[in-house]
Amino acid sequence: MDGGIAHWLDQSEGMNVYFISGLGADKRAFERLSLPDRFSIHYLDWIKNKKRESLNEYAKRLATAIDQTQPFAIVGLSMGGMIASAMSQFLRPHKTILISSVACTDEFPPLLKLGRSSRLYRFVPSALFNKPNVFAYWLFGAKTKKEREIMAHIITHSDAKFVKWSIGAILSWNNHTRPKNLYHIHGENDKILPIKYTKPDVVVRNGSHFMVWTKAGEVSRLLTAALS
Repeated sequence: MDGGIAHWLDQSEGMNVYFISGLGADKRAFERLSLPDRFSIHYLDWIKNKKRESLNEYAKRLATAIDQTQPFAIVGLSMGGMIASAMSQFLRPHKTILISSVACTDEFPPLLKLGRSSRLYRFVPSALFNKPNVFAYWLFGAKTKKEREIMAHIITHSDAKFVKWSIGAILSWNNHTRPKNLYHIHGENDKILPIKYTKPDVVVRNGSHFMVWTKAGEVSRLLTAALS
């Protein structure tokens, strides 16, 4: 076997893979995904934000849970992908994988760009950020009763104050650099981060922003291929 290929395979064997969930969600967002046993899976739980902390500053604190002495990859979902992208500016992951996310602020859709300038979110009561509704189900692509139940659970059990801070941190994020060794998986029908503004490596047909759950089998196959 070619030496370079053998070394690459050795690195992927037992590699630590760190998952970062989306805004308001936790590791349960990934519970339908499946990766081969040769990968060691870790979930980076959200930590409490500091007052006026930026997304990049938050990413540096969250990254202290990553073991940099071993080969590792970062997988970020939605806002978690933005955190992963920010981490890649000061860490050296084997690969940074984004799911239903954007790699930099240049890929923000018009609505987010408008939010950057208007800051209207500051006037919305925090309590409204964990109220499930039909519009939220439509945005995330939760169609079946089970999917809506999962989405409602995620929304109602999220920390409203943290969600409000997160929205501000996203809208204030200043990053124009795409990570090295980036692999981006995006859904064709993502309504929150429309695909036409992003630069994905692979597109999941009929995939929504919630495809990590609704298209878990396909996303799992793509993740496995990207990591190994």
